[in-house]
Amino acid sequence: MGMLDGVKIVSFNHFMLGPLAAQNLGDLGADVIMIEPIGGAFQRQWGGGNTFVGGESVAFLVANRNKRSIALDLKSDAGRDIALALMKDADVVMENFRPDIMDRLGLGWETARAANPRLIFASASGWGSSGPYASRPGQDLLIQARSGLAMITGSVTAPPTPVGVSVADHHGAMVFSAAILAALVRQGRTGEGARVEVDLMSAALDLQQESIVAHLNGSRERSLRSPEHIGGWLYQAPYGFYRTTNGHIAISICTLELLGEVLDCPELAAMTEADGWQRREDATALIQGIIEGDSTEAWCEKLEAHAIWHAPVMGYDAVAADPQIRHNGNLVESQLANGETVTLVAHAACYDGERPGIRLAPQPIGAQSREILSELGYDGQQIGQLEKAGAVAMAN
Repeated sequence: MGMLDGVKIVSFNHFMLGPLAAQNLGDLGADVIMIEPIGGAFQRQWGGGNTFVGGESVAFLVANRNKRSIALDLKSDAGRDIALALMKDADVVMENFRPDIMDRLGLGWETARAANPRLIFASASGWGSSGPYASRPGQDLLIQARSGLAMITGSVTAPPTPVGVSVADHHGAMVFSAAILAALVRQGRTGEGARVEVDLMSAALDLQQESIVAHLNGSRERSLRSPEHIGGWLYQAPYGFYRTTNGHIAISICTLELLGEVLDCPELAAMTEADGWQRREDATALIQGIIEGDSTEAWCEKLEAHAIWHAPVMGYDAVAADPQIRHNGNLVESQLANGETVTLVAHAACYDGERPGIRLAPQPIGAQSREILSELGYDGQQIGQLEKAGAVAMAN
């Protein structure tokens, strides 16, 4: 694939937002050097669903393929010197610590820029690098709470509901990697470095542009909680999920007149476009009363025959078996260092008809420490001394 062949990225990232963004760039061919603490990044030991493969947590596995690992004690002079040497030779430095951490380590923007004027120094944080919340923990659930995302998710009969995944982290990672790519384009044209900053709050607001703009420009009289069945406060009936005899089905944009004819419901068929907004609860109650009388499969067949936009609501096992997902190659298997196989979500885009593959599975702590130090000019004796002093760690 090699879109970013020759681009060197030094990643001080941890947890989810930063590592996912670095992985996106690694998928495209960048040489991503992941700097970890001597004992390894904390997310190796903690992850979603309390699920581990080959001794590594899912939180680590989903965000750290196509990277090389070096383990350094950044609080030691030797460890910091190695990090600075890597930064001098890098195109991009990425970090998602709290705003003052890199400066306290002696590895902040001013230091990095003095050592490498063409460097792109990219930082991600929870709330931004300054302001009243800058020093607070910036974690996905907290961002969903403060950004309005949890408030608009779920129906009017339910409490504010967080999205079922770390959606701000995942979208933030895409914003982070896109911003770095933009800076790389300018760097390639002019040789200029850049200070790139991304934060989770901005990413969460970016996800809600349509909803926020509608609310702040004339729709304030509407509740941010959607009526039962409707997919969100800014949508008209029938847009939403409906319970069947064996699951749920999504019905998207269509006229109530057409849907009423298909469901053999004259009252629904008589409703107008305005009723789709003003009588949402009445419309969805009529739809639900009919849809619950048959199976998801039967309704999919009937709605398909009338070209009404619809989809079954599927769990992950069904997702993995879905023919379109299989055709797209969205799920891929990779072999870990210990020989175990892990299923991962593939890179989300294709280039010239191909999806980037996995050159390097998520690596053990310090798997490439020796290799990376050799590239910096350290000889075997020096590497042995660094390891003995605890400034660097090698994979077992």
